[in-house]
Amino acid sequence: MTTLLWGALPYVAFVLLVAGLLWRYRYDKFGWTSRSSQVYESKLLNIASPMFHYGILFVLAGHLIGLFVPASWTAAVGVGEHTYHLFSLIGGTAAGVLTVAGILMLIHRRRTRAPVLRATTVNDKVMYVFLLAAIVLGMVAKLTHTSGDGFDYRDSMAPWARSLFTLRPDTDLMTGVPLLYRVHAVVGMVLIAMVPYTRLVHMFSAPLQYLFRPYVVYRSRDRRQLGPRPERRGWERQNG
Repeated sequence: MTTLLWGALPYVAFVLLVAGLLWRYRYDKFGWTSRSSQVYESKLLNIASPMFHYGILFVLAGHLIGLFVPASWTAAVGVGEHTYHLFSLIGGTAAGVLTVAGILMLIHRRRTRAPVLRATTVNDKVMYVFLLAAIVLGMVAKLTHTSGDGFDYRDSMAPWARSLFTLRPDTDLMTGVPLLYRVHAVVGMVLIAMVPYTRLVHMFSAPLQYLFRPYVVYRSRDRRQLGPRPERRGWERQNG
């Protein structure tokens, strides 16, 4: 079981991720979308969506730093073990709470807005279950092991994660990991495998150029003006 979970499952999840992305890009380009339901309801969405997206970005950043930045690197820049774990606890919990709040608001929106509920698929429901489970399990695992410096996953889970890239996973590192952390890791790997087959696939086509382009201003039109608008003089370039 140890070899299956920590030696085989990570590669299965990675293969399903890559294969799914290639298949979606090749045969389902028009379905490569988050299937926005903003047209049905936007007031609650405008609150819940930023909460979820900003929260999940911080969660992902925390995982990348925790798993792939060795402790020796943070120590080299003057960040001690206690300081790191304190920052991880406070920052990770805050990001998790923000993400969970956003997810719960999105679920509430889907359950209470009939048009949005009709547009919700079984695929969406399964995705929400695994996404919420992964975030909550991570928070519970972190808060459960807070005595002292807490559980130091950088001595076990982090080296195991990095060993996957050598194609020689050190599965023995995961034997002493607390159960909650192991369940969190398994759910996370299943979620990674699900990404290409759910609305989460849109994370791989995020329009990053929108961060650097001028914003677009939309103005409502007076419904009494049904015909074409009269021509107006636009901005003119000034010479000299």
